[in-house]
Amino acid sequence: MTSKKKAVLAARCLEGKKATDIVLLEVSKITSIADYFVIATGDSKRQIKACTDYIDETLSIKGENPDHLEGVTNLEWVLMDYGDVIVHIFDKETRSYYGLERLWGDSPKIDYRVRRKTGQRPV
Repeated sequence: MTSKKKAVLAARCLEGKKATDIVLLEVSKITSIADYFVIATGDSKRQIKACTDYIDETLSIKGENPDHLEGVTNLEWVLMDYGDVIVHIFDKETRSYYGLERLWGDSPKIDYRVRRKTGQRPV
């Protein structure tokens, strides 16, 4: 699976679990840490845990497992490191405090949403 497809799938998982303020950044041109960052906010610890589990289950089915996982004890900032893709799931306060979008603001944002072809009626 390409790193972009992995990042898009993670973002869609977050959307499926109703995470908010989902941002997918292509960081490959400004750092060697990863190709993409996926950043999202969970409204509660339960939601952050559900998002983490859903991404883990979905990507595992595709043969992708995190190299490193942090923050699953306190659920304020969960970091899922897939090597080329790093997923950050924050609570509101922690996301505001660390401001990853400000730190990586020069990175292009990638649209992860499914687009409908024009002329088609919604199902």
